Amino acid sequence: MNIIKKIFTVISTILIVLTKFVLFMIVMLGGAYLLAPMGRVNSKDIEMSLFTNTPNETIMLLLNSEYFSGYLFAVTITFVCFVGYLFWQLHEIAVHKEQNNKSIHIQLVSALSLCGLFIHKAWWVVAVIIAFANWKYISASLS
Repeated sequence: MNIIKKIFTVISTILIVLTKFVLFMIVMLGGAYLLAPMGRVNSKDIEMSLFTNTPNETIMLLLNSEYFSGYLFAVTITFVCFVGYLFWQLHEIAVHKEQNNKSIHIQLVSALSLCGLFIHKAWWVVAVIIAFANWKYISASLS
């Protein structure tokens, strides 16, 4: 019974990953379809005999396609958004640490984190120090 449960877990995980991949590709191809009319490939009129190493015709057909350019644009936009999300997660690391610890400093750390975002980065460093400090040890050593 335990083996069947493990096999079912592996199969369900594979199906979830494949579903996410298919949905991602649908979104990317939809973005390529929507963004393709906004682009124009300027190299369509260049004579291929001007090159010493003539590119493969299949590759040139792909590179001269507005839909491929739209796909690259959609992937680039997605990548930039993902990197922005990762930077935001890094910026909020002190707040997440305080939430996990259920500390009383959560409002102070949140305020310092936002000050670090809008005013000066030194406030963010102070928020990280407060979030990762062992306050039980500090209070015990001071008292």
